[in-house]
Amino acid sequence: MSETVHEVENGVHNYSSEKEYVKPANPMTRERLEWFQDQKLALMMHWGPYSQIGMVESWILSDEDGDWSRNDVDWTNDYEEMKREYFALNKTFNPFRFEPEKWAEAAAEGGFKYLIFTTKHHDGFCMWDTHTTDYRITGKDTPFHAHRYADICKNVFDAFRDKGLAIATYFSKADWHTPYYWAPGMERGRHTWRGPSYNPAEHPSMWEKFVQFTHEQIMELMTRYGRIDILWLDAGWVRDGGRVNQDIRLGEVVERARQTQPWLLSADRTVGGAYENYVTPEQTIPDRPLNVPWESCITIGTSFSFKFEDKYKSARQLVHILMEVVAKGGNLALNVGPQPDGRLPAGALKSMKELGAWMKAYGEAVYGTRICAPYYTGNCAFTRKGDTVYCTYLYASEDAPISEQIRLPYTEAVTGIELVGTDEAVEYAQDSEGITVQLPASQLGGQAPIAHVFRIRTK
Repeated sequence: MSETVHEVENGVHNYSSEKEYVKPANPMTRERLEWFQDQKLALMMHWGPYSQIGMVESWILSDEDGDWSRNDVDWTNDYEEMKREYFALNKTFNPFRFEPEKWAEAAAEGGFKYLIFTTKHHDGFCMWDTHTTDYRITGKDTPFHAHRYADICKNVFDAFRDKGLAIATYFSKADWHTPYYWAPGMERGRHTWRGPSYNPAEHPSMWEKFVQFTHEQIMELMTRYGRIDILWLDAGWVRDGGRVNQDIRLGEVVERARQTQPWLLSADRTVGGAYENYVTPEQTIPDRPLNVPWESCITIGTSFSFKFEDKYKSARQLVHILMEVVAKGGNLALNVGPQPDGRLPAGALKSMKELGAWMKAYGEAVYGTRICAPYYTGNCAFTRKGDTVYCTYLYASEDAPISEQIRLPYTEAVTGIELVGTDEAVEYAQDSEGITVQLPASQLGGQAPIAHVFRIRTK
């Protein structure tokens, strides 16, 4: 295990360096990483009782993180009462307008290839029918427990699989609800932080209860909910080493899970080592290509969880983000927080639909590609598939000028260039510093498109 400590700042995780990456020894895991790198686009969803208050998920419970997470807490100065109110949100969580098939249809139409769904965030509320705690969507205190879609994970996973999407289970290794982690009466008293309320080294029997609790929850998801492609693990501070040693013997449970799901990828984010099969930047894009598998999780709006009156990125913005990520060798996980009533926000749906229309026309430059120099130059994103190189020439806005001649900084030998979307051959001239492409007359005039995508033949 790496000894590097990756802190969370304002709820946003850092990401592991390439030096900490351990290439999997298992041939099937390596094969599945090739599959993963073909997918390119994931839909991420943070959803739970916290959607009712339109605030950041879980973090207001941590006193140590209160300086940033409680900025929008405007109804009380009594934070102990606030914690009680937060943990009671399950008693009013009733998303009766939830229709998983509509979610899956929107995802498929949006061009997404896999789903990352929050089965449990740090607050400990379980979105599946767990047998380990009553603090769950099917618990008798939760009004939704009698609904036909009450086991949300089951219904979401089944609906998305039916549309051909793969499934990643987001699971927080921390659990701020169980008394095995935040244990009443322990040395930290009422002052909470993101770690346990006691030192595991000084209370090994208590810690072992938490380890067994965590393993049982993970194995429920791995054995009762159909094919799971990725175990996406959050709470990187729960690890062997670090500020407080919190070894949950993760390798033990992942290898157990792989007895049932041998294809399973593990993303033990920010920890490094054998079970961080790919790296996960959050709300950021690396400044250069990475030579390990990676995935940036970035919000479609401004928040991971549902936020009232949120503002959503346009399709143009999403395509530009996607192409920078893909040109640097990564996947993009776009996050939307469902509403407390179970619907997806209209603004997010609009952006997803428009992104899907673009992907339907130009997805060949995205899906199944690998990196290709010069990678990403600001307005040009390069990708490769076999002997074909794609250059996605990006326009900053619809008011951007469209030139008859476009300069592409690609210097390898070229045998022909076509415009993706029309398959029209374009005239070009190449010199030692790049290619000058002549845009067809049909592409001139009017508003600038999101991008022109060129198919460059190299043989």
